[in-house]
Amino acid sequence: MKVVVTTLNAKYIHTSLALRYLKAYCGDDFDVEITEYTIKDPAMNIVSDLYQKAPDVLGFSCYIWNIEETIQIIRMIKKIRPGMLILLGGPEVSYDTEYWMQRIPEVDFIVMGEGEETFHHLLKEISTTRKYHFVYGTAYRKGEEIILNPGRGKLNLSDIPTPHRFAEDLPSLANRVVYFETSRGCPFSCQFCLSSIEVGVRYFDMERTKSDLLFLIDSGAKLIKFVDRTFNIKRDYAMEIFEFLINNHRGCIFQFEITADIMRPEVLDYLAEHAPAGVFRFEIGVQSTNDLTNELVQRRQNFSKLSRTVSKIKNSGKIDQHLDLIAGLPQEDYSSFRKTFNDVFELGPEELQLGFLKMLRGTGMRQDAVKYGYVYMDNAPYEILGNDILPFTDLIRIKRVEDVLEKYWNAHRMDHTMDYLIKQEFASAFDFFQEFGDYWEARGWQKIGHQLEDLFTRLKSFLLDRGTSDMDVIEGFMKLDYFLGHKYRPRKIWWEFTLNKSEQAEYMKLLAEQPEHVSGQFSSLSIPERDLHKHVMIEMLPFSLESYLQSGSIEQDHKDLLVIYYHPDAANPAQFFTMPIRQPATT
Repeated sequence: MKVVVTTLNAKYIHTSLALRYLKAYCGDDFDVEITEYTIKDPAMNIVSDLYQKAPDVLGFSCYIWNIEETIQIIRMIKKIRPGMLILLGGPEVSYDTEYWMQRIPEVDFIVMGEGEETFHHLLKEISTTRKYHFVYGTAYRKGEEIILNPGRGKLNLSDIPTPHRFAEDLPSLANRVVYFETSRGCPFSCQFCLSSIEVGVRYFDMERTKSDLLFLIDSGAKLIKFVDRTFNIKRDYAMEIFEFLINNHRGCIFQFEITADIMRPEVLDYLAEHAPAGVFRFEIGVQSTNDLTNELVQRRQNFSKLSRTVSKIKNSGKIDQHLDLIAGLPQEDYSSFRKTFNDVFELGPEELQLGFLKMLRGTGMRQDAVKYGYVYMDNAPYEILGNDILPFTDLIRIKRVEDVLEKYWNAHRMDHTMDYLIKQEFASAFDFFQEFGDYWEARGWQKIGHQLEDLFTRLKSFLLDRGTSDMDVIEGFMKLDYFLGHKYRPRKIWWEFTLNKSEQAEYMKLLAEQPEHVSGQFSSLSIPERDLHKHVMIEMLPFSLESYLQSGSIEQDHKDLLVIYYHPDAANPAQFFTMPIRQPATT
């Protein structure tokens, strides 16, 4: 009996840990093949590939991001291979399971909840006696009747073989995200999250975890993302893994989901002292700073403690932080969400993810939807369309905030410009992103693509249209950011150079002859004049950038020459220096 397990990932770089667990658990007894696609792959290509594999049993791992595409695949392949048994599993079909059996009559079985043992038992029955009523944790068909068996108890995690050692995965490790699990379950009860349904936290054996991590690192993995719902809930366990990775990372990057308000000070101190810069990334779910909202969704959160943790991590300069917000939670209207956004933005995260409430099947929020007047999408991803206090008109405005936030803040294309604008020109960060988002959509820019320079010219257009003051200063920061956004000297710019070619040549000569007048370590680069023309760009700034970086104040009675150095090896980022403007030397 040939078994194929598959899923449609969001992107090629993602991998499915679930499929690998199934193969690891069942591979000794059954011929299990993993195949992965993306939601962007043409349905006909997927069906053709699966048809040629000719499985007897075809299993799909289902999530909110792929269920509709998966249904299309199932309906097509069942028409051309009607005798093939089709199984579904995953969080999207583990709840309201009878609905899925009714909606997709082509499906023969659904595995509910934790799947390894149930999947193995089901394959055994398919290949032998077919007594499916014994397979707890499954739904199946008996004639026209849909049978939902009782649930299955939790697995002993020590009984699950490692999913990380398949030879076919090794060639692509360096180019894909490796998902890794040290525990299952979550101690919290947030009503919008599926993790709240499973009570208790179970841990994999520490020595096995270390062995698997070391194997992945040695095999070339570059990014390992831990999928534990709250990685730091057990202090000693987390500390031991942090220490192990610090000693053995070898350039690999590790991402964790942590709960910031329970992070112990001694853990933060240890990371600040010992963690190599850039090796760890933390994802922190804040969701809302409205106390009533958090109470209604049973989310225990001390924002004061969370803020101290985030600030301490940021001040260490070692770990990038990705903070999450959810718009549309109960009793969070537009004004309250604006405050939540600004509260969290003030913490200065490297990335701020703005998401929208989804009424996931099985969650308390979906059950309480009527109480708060929610309307939401009938099909996945079940995103809300409004509620009693946050109408659709407000939601779509916040959507515009999300769009511009992604392009201008999270993409880090204009860090210096963003910092100046938000601090000096707008009432708050939210107001900047909202005003710009409204302007962006009014011009239809959300419907067309953009080059890097388009982002700069569109921002300039917006700022001019609203009558923003000190545009010469703002354009100075924009020029700096544009230069830093390239690995090589840019071939084109979106403004007219302040210096003509003759003046540029004079300053290049001055840089070569008197590099000690340039800030930082520029003189130590020892760049001859001929190489300056190859690897350096200069521009006049109408203020002292050096003074601003030190004091935060703009001094327009002084000017700086901005000097950007592009290293011949593009792996090194561009560097910027400044030189106080003086009359070019004449000889």
